[in-house]
Amino acid sequence: MNNEAVAVHVPHTNERGSALPLAMIAGLFFIFGFVTWLNGSLMPYLEIVLALTPFQASFILFSFYIAVTVFSLPSSWVIRKVGYKNGMAIGLGVMASAAFLYIPAAKTHWFGLFLIAQFMMGAGQTLVQTAVNPYVVKMGPEESAARRISLMGILNKSAGIVAPLVFTALILGGMTGHPTTTPSAEEIEQMANNLVMPYIYMGLVIGIVALLVRLSSLPELVSEEDKEEKLPLRGALQFPNLVLGVIALFLYVGVEVIAGDTIGAYGRSIGFSNFSILTSITMSCMVFGYILGILLIPRVISQQNMLLVSSVLGVFLSLSIVFGSNESTSISSLFAFLGVPSIPNTILCIALLGLANAIVWPAIWPLALSGVGKYTATGSALLIMAIAGGAVLPVIMGALSTVMDRQTAYIVMTPCYLFLLFYAAKGYKLRSWK
Repeated sequence: MNNEAVAVHVPHTNERGSALPLAMIAGLFFIFGFVTWLNGSLMPYLEIVLALTPFQASFILFSFYIAVTVFSLPSSWVIRKVGYKNGMAIGLGVMASAAFLYIPAAKTHWFGLFLIAQFMMGAGQTLVQTAVNPYVVKMGPEESAARRISLMGILNKSAGIVAPLVFTALILGGMTGHPTTTPSAEEIEQMANNLVMPYIYMGLVIGIVALLVRLSSLPELVSEEDKEEKLPLRGALQFPNLVLGVIALFLYVGVEVIAGDTIGAYGRSIGFSNFSILTSITMSCMVFGYILGILLIPRVISQQNMLLVSSVLGVFLSLSIVFGSNESTSISSLFAFLGVPSIPNTILCIALLGLANAIVWPAIWPLALSGVGKYTATGSALLIMAIAGGAVLPVIMGALSTVMDRQTAYIVMTPCYLFLLFYAAKGYKLRSWK
């Protein structure tokens, strides 16, 4: 997910001259992906250590993504005051502090402290992303900006493949054998202690990166935001394609987070032993979807038609999760020749949602902002606020799981994909409420 793109100006830089700054920015996108998609492993871990219900565990995601929503607009204010480079350094400092906060949370087994750490991590990342996104566009020729943006997206999702594997190796260790059984008090204490050193390393690495950014030769960007006409919010609401696009993005972010971050907890609930690495499979499918999008759009298929296909696939997969078999591995057996391990059909359908979700974010933005003219900046801010879907929908799904089984609770995604299907087929064309 991206943050708000602020209008900026920077002296022209060629690809060769901007190679080092771009490498630094690429590293930041990898860090964003790592800390974001670590949530998928953190959920089942905390369910074990703190004996959380699915509803309680959903607040791990809520606290992270609500911070992204709350701090999107304040981040722009901070950047106007301190500058882009200093804004990145401050945001990284907040992220480093959040990483260190996980340590006393683990030692005390206090869930509230984990939620505070999650909120701080989301807030710090929002500030960094708000500052770094304009660099991706401006650090090189405009005609190759789309290529750089796609590369950063792939790096972000690739980090989501790596994060669960690292988490499993360093923190869970040999403790993944508790998909259905309750570990002993000694095993829980060991798992909690295993969290300490990795988060110390994470905090130190992010802190060092903050210092490097502050001392780097990254050119300062000059915001043109203050020169723009301040327009009332109600003016932007006259465009149905924008309003419906905000709703579509809200629902999309929700299902993206559910697919990426609840798959591990679901895998554990049905007795799958390697539950902690399942987020990696969802992210692998998403990276593959990104690559397909780069290769096919617009040469073979338009963004709107790709959104249509993705929505249909999302409806099919979400229903397959609800009505599929936890025992059958027939889908993964079709790809056994590629080395795909034996995975229950329902888990694999959740992972394949990564493929369905890959191009939805970049497809909705241009459709939602088409024809809004002078309200583009206001519309962009509204679309950013839609990230709240990543906070709200997992909580709704967690609440549903208290009155129905965990598998059936995935039905919350089906109406979301149906709305995306409506938007791709008709909603984006609407230019008047009459």
